[in-house]
Amino acid sequence: MSSMIPKELVRAAMDLERPERVPVMCQLSIGHMLLQLDVSPVEFWFDAGTYAHGLLELRDIYDFDGILVSLHGHDPGWRNEVIKIEQLEDGSERVLWRDGDSTFSPPDELPLHTPASTTVPPSIEELDPDSIAPSISYIPVSQGLHFPIDPGHPYDAIERVLELAGETWSIHGEVTSPFDYLLDILGHEAALMALITHGDKCLAVLERFTDGVSTIAREQAELGVDAVKVSSPFAGMGFISPEFYRAFVLPFESRVVAAIREAGAHAYLHTCGEIADRLELMIESGASGIECLDPPPLGNVDLEEAIERIGDRAFIKGNLDSVNLLLNSGIEDIQKEIGRTLQIGRKARGFILSTACSVAPRVPRENLQLLSRMVRGR
Repeated sequence: MSSMIPKELVRAAMDLERPERVPVMCQLSIGHMLLQLDVSPVEFWFDAGTYAHGLLELRDIYDFDGILVSLHGHDPGWRNEVIKIEQLEDGSERVLWRDGDSTFSPPDELPLHTPASTTVPPSIEELDPDSIAPSISYIPVSQGLHFPIDPGHPYDAIERVLELAGETWSIHGEVTSPFDYLLDILGHEAALMALITHGDKCLAVLERFTDGVSTIAREQAELGVDAVKVSSPFAGMGFISPEFYRAFVLPFESRVVAAIREAGAHAYLHTCGEIADRLELMIESGASGIECLDPPPLGNVDLEEAIERIGDRAFIKGNLDSVNLLLNSGIEDIQKEIGRTLQIGRKARGFILSTACSVAPRVPRENLQLLSRMVRGR
């Protein structure tokens, strides 16, 4: 049995000091969180207190050594903007807002927000880099879904989790890569084309977003989180080449990482899918570690090879397949793969056992609980 508390175990792994046992900590999808909690989908999404308490409850369910706080900036007055919340038979909820917008919140997925009026993304020719505000006002969650950051309460959820967790568990914040903001403001296809046709202008846009993201990253670190995750899901082989990664991702994520490290926290990069051709490039950013390292068929990273290439310079967080393994395999196969991953992971100077990417919504609770049980020899 380890004499180190969970916070110390994760810190030792991030410090590349080989902790007494392998720490375990996974990122959970919103859908999975909702399916495990007896909570209103709307309340969990919009209310900082409900979200923070839910994260603590999920940590208890899975006995993780750390907690990732992905959402921040909840508006404490959000209920004042609601006309009504409709309860649907399947457990979904629909919010009708005073400004005419509506939000549909399923019990097992991210919300779908429908604005009262639609806006067309600007073209790269129309976009003025100087028009981009120096501060970040939203998190580009997924597929056009934005989570607004309330300027008066930007970190309430993080502060609540830090208060509730005390000094026992490792608490991680999260920011989104400047590259994601470029994709979001132009639209993914148009932005990827603009990298080719208007590279200099894309660099100017990225500079502006990097200023804002770096501020958020630094401020989260100054709150006292142990690490800040830099979410960069679209910077893998399926989207851009190593050459474009070096030009349009690396310089800007390096600045974000530097802001986090200078404020005294660790920084790690999260890129989904195939990244085997850019592992060394990723840690050129100065990041303390990397996730997801998706294995085939989700990605193309072999854990043992990754450890040989970068395992003495950065901690590795991963890399169990949430879908093909934890969702679709039997208990014996899951136990076997967890055991194999632990055996390989222990060769790294710093290893945190985790799913490669977010835990899929309908992964059975008992399957995911195997991770903590096995690292503890239960």
